[in-house]
Amino acid sequence: MKISLNWLKEYVDVPENAQELSRLLTMAGLEVASVEELGAGVADIVVAQILEKGQHPNADRLSLCSVTDGAETYQIVCGATNMVKGDKVALARVGAVLPGNFTISKAKLRGVESYGMMCSERELGLSEESAGLLILPQSAPLGARLGEVLGLPDTVMEVEITPNRPDWLSVYGVAREISALTGRPLKKPDISITESAAVAADLTSVEIKAPELCHRYAARLIQGVKIGPSPLWLQNRLKAAGVRPISNVVDVTNYVLMELGHPLHAFDFNRLVEKRIVVDRAGEGEKFTTLDGQEREVSTQNLMIKDGGGSVALAGIMGGLNSEVEESTTDVLLESAYFYPPNIRRTSKTLGLSTEASYRFERGADIEGLITALERAAKLIADLAGGEVSRGIIDAYPSPRAPKRIELRIEKIKGVLGLKVYEDEALRVLKGLGMEIISSAGGVITVDAPAFRVDIEREIDLIEEIARVIGYDKIPATMPRVTIEPGPLPVERRLAEKAKDALAQCGLMEAITLSFIDPADDDRIALEENSPLRRKVTLQNPLGQETSVMRTSLLPGLLKVAGLNSRRGAKEVRIFEVGKTFHPVEGEPLPEERQHAAALLAGKREPLTWWAGQDRL
Repeated sequence: MKISLNWLKEYVDVPENAQELSRLLTMAGLEVASVEELGAGVADIVVAQILEKGQHPNADRLSLCSVTDGAETYQIVCGATNMVKGDKVALARVGAVLPGNFTISKAKLRGVESYGMMCSERELGLSEESAGLLILPQSAPLGARLGEVLGLPDTVMEVEITPNRPDWLSVYGVAREISALTGRPLKKPDISITESAAVAADLTSVEIKAPELCHRYAARLIQGVKIGPSPLWLQNRLKAAGVRPISNVVDVTNYVLMELGHPLHAFDFNRLVEKRIVVDRAGEGEKFTTLDGQEREVSTQNLMIKDGGGSVALAGIMGGLNSEVEESTTDVLLESAYFYPPNIRRTSKTLGLSTEASYRFERGADIEGLITALERAAKLIADLAGGEVSRGIIDAYPSPRAPKRIELRIEKIKGVLGLKVYEDEALRVLKGLGMEIISSAGGVITVDAPAFRVDIEREIDLIEEIARVIGYDKIPATMPRVTIEPGPLPVERRLAEKAKDALAQCGLMEAITLSFIDPADDDRIALEENSPLRRKVTLQNPLGQETSVMRTSLLPGLLKVAGLNSRRGAKEVRIFEVGKTFHPVEGEPLPEERQHAAALLAGKREPLTWWAGQDRL
């Protein structure tokens, strides 16, 4: 995930040195894979406006433009074609230095002098490719430095997120971690909203028919929006995070996803049949077209968001084409929900469809924080798209989450870490990580783990968190004082080791093959049709047909090893394997495991010597 430092600074005071911040996060378990500087070459670039655009007198593919920065007017020859009179552009005046240490100078192009250059995103080092000049919004003030308009320069860190920490999949989550590590205060997102007189509950409703798959579903209605491009600062934030800007409403949902880590979805309210939401399982064999234009077949195992007429979104993964926000959209229903992670993971894998939303939902979203994300998005839509937020949140929450209460013994911390941690220091760390302190007395701290920390389950998890924040390098290195003596091997293991030794002494090489085989291997070894060895244990999620069942014989694996060696030029093969085979048992969930030894010899009967014969096996 890519994190903008300028974005982080809105929530916490970060160390100015990006390398120092990278080391701090990496030592705490949040590995920083790379650091990229953006906009280092825009310091000399200003906002300008095209006053006139005409044809170059001596070249068909060049334009002759009159451009002003508010103080002076410049004659500039340009080869781009995507600009018109009145557009605001990025101007590099004579003397400006562009990325690559390229200095702009007065030049004569096809007999006409040019006093500067209008720049594209690629020329400014903001993107790899660009179709023409960077066209700025009309609100950009003439003569202003481009960096101020675009929020540049900026530093972008790419961080590697471990699967058990979905709370790190956001700018705010990383800011919270920095706050805990440095002790600097964490600022809350602005979710102040001015509501209209219209009551949302009078205009729409939410019904959850599959509460086992959708634990909570909240919605906000915003009316009177005007769809258009997002402001440049928001577009640049999304681009820095690797997300393509689309339109103001859609961009806000993606912005809040990256900012707070909770997936949202915007429906065109007027395209919803009966103007209501129903969360239910799909019909068996139902066909549904997602936003990417692909028709997909879903089943009762998949959760759908429906209106009064049918499905309008694939829950937690992707919206539907039939409820997409378009240029004509005026009213938006905003969704913020919590879906059962295993179901989202299964649906995503079954359909071969992975999105930023499914990536987060399948790891575990914040069921208590979804209202904050909803309010944040509603505020931004109202600010950027001119809509009015209807009064009230529609919040269907059938079974509220019970808090995870955990007791932490101060003495246990020392016993595990070998480090003396005082109670006040432990309290500071736990509060900084978002734990709610219930009580602290008698050397025992009782906390409620926040909903966004899906990985916190037991006392040892809290001890690990304290170790992370204090610093693993502070834990003293000591040798264990436990005397470990090897115990006796089980009888089955001793027999297996003796068999291996005996076969090796006979000149055979040990082979170790997979326990998963191809069902067609039975025919390859000429197994009889009625042989009980044809009854196999079948894998639920095999990597492929050739590894879809568990072996009942060691021969298929040995034959494959012999064939591979033969194709590589080995003329004599003498191999063996001692391993388990797996046999299904009627009425039992687990198969019977049997220990077997098998050997395979191919090539000449005797080794190559002057006295040996030439007989083959």
